[in-house]
Amino acid sequence: MILRSVPFPRGRRATPLLAVAVGLLVTSSIPTSAGAHGPDRGPDRADRWAQSPGTLGPPGRRAVYAHRGASGYRPEHTRGAYELAIRQGADVIEPDLVLTKDGVLVDRHENEISGTTDVADHPEFADRKRTATIDGQQVTGWFTEDFTLAELRTLRAKERLPDLRPANARYDGRWKVPTLQEVVDLAREASRRTGRTIALAPEIKHSTYFHAIGFDPERSLVELLRRNRLDSRRSPVIVQSFETANLKWLDRHAKVRTVQLLDASGTPADVAAAGGSTTYADLATPTGLRGIARYADAVAPNTAWVVPRDATGRSLAPTSFVDDAHRAGLPVVVWTFRRENSFLPLERRSSADPAQPGDLHGYVTQFLRLGVDAVFTDNPDVGVAARDAFERDRPRRR
Repeated sequence: MILRSVPFPRGRRATPLLAVAVGLLVTSSIPTSAGAHGPDRGPDRADRWAQSPGTLGPPGRRAVYAHRGASGYRPEHTRGAYELAIRQGADVIEPDLVLTKDGVLVDRHENEISGTTDVADHPEFADRKRTATIDGQQVTGWFTEDFTLAELRTLRAKERLPDLRPANARYDGRWKVPTLQEVVDLAREASRRTGRTIALAPEIKHSTYFHAIGFDPERSLVELLRRNRLDSRRSPVIVQSFETANLKWLDRHAKVRTVQLLDASGTPADVAAAGGSTTYADLATPTGLRGIARYADAVAPNTAWVVPRDATGRSLAPTSFVDDAHRAGLPVVVWTFRRENSFLPLERRSSADPAQPGDLHGYVTQFLRLGVDAVFTDNPDVGVAARDAFERDRPRRR
């Protein structure tokens, strides 16, 4: 990814970086005390894998993030999805983080797991089904915080979107739910084996909710990163969140880089829980982006903030978001690019069949031409091919 031309915010570490983040309002549920020695911004020199450039992608190139692994081809957040993403050339793999009853960080998109595991087929866990209020929404199902790691390990992962991705469902039952430590180990080993740095973009899910029920995902994450000598400005890790307070806490108390996720609408959960009114639309303004630059290293918007769509699903004219973010000193990591017609704008669809692949290559290229610094995609092979073609063509453009 190309970041050298982007000015970095005053008062922050002037290292090119990408990340995923949380944090405008600090709520009382987020820890406020620093460690005994405070954050140490020096690089970790005890682990060669932790020695990466200031970006998470190839030097001088845009990065391709494998969204939950190669989730367009394998059930998301599984070893199989991550291994395939690495084979397809992804620069970064993304584990979403939730917690077990015994406080272990595990890799699921949501803490409610009926859609991504076979928990409903386990009669021994039938009485664990319940309804919880998460980020203001009532959710019924089975939740990771009600299972010990040992219990969770008896489950198997399954495809979340079987109607759109029936081929993925053939892999149902093959893999367990991985821990974050296992994903770290996988990325480290793949980096050694391939000779290229496979970076990590962990996303902290539902931070405010987990704090309210007695967990501390930020401290758990920082402790794991420190055990692995990865809490460094130069380590191949970038932490993301849709919330804001936890990213601010990480900015003060850790060394890891972060990126603020922006949803297409709504309010960050921590802001809403604190009675605030700041919306994602507010954060996407030039003023909001300058505010993000005070605590995060990058911004990760929904595609709609860069290229919105009309009521029919057709793309509208690009916005000024990328330029505004770059002026604030923030690299832009856009999400999420998927090949199925269901997820593409009208002009990129191949047919009316929502499950058939459309022109994802062209869609990714459109955003690269608008100057984004990285893309999240369920189809890393397509993202890498589009990035490589764009980079080959770039010297001929004026």
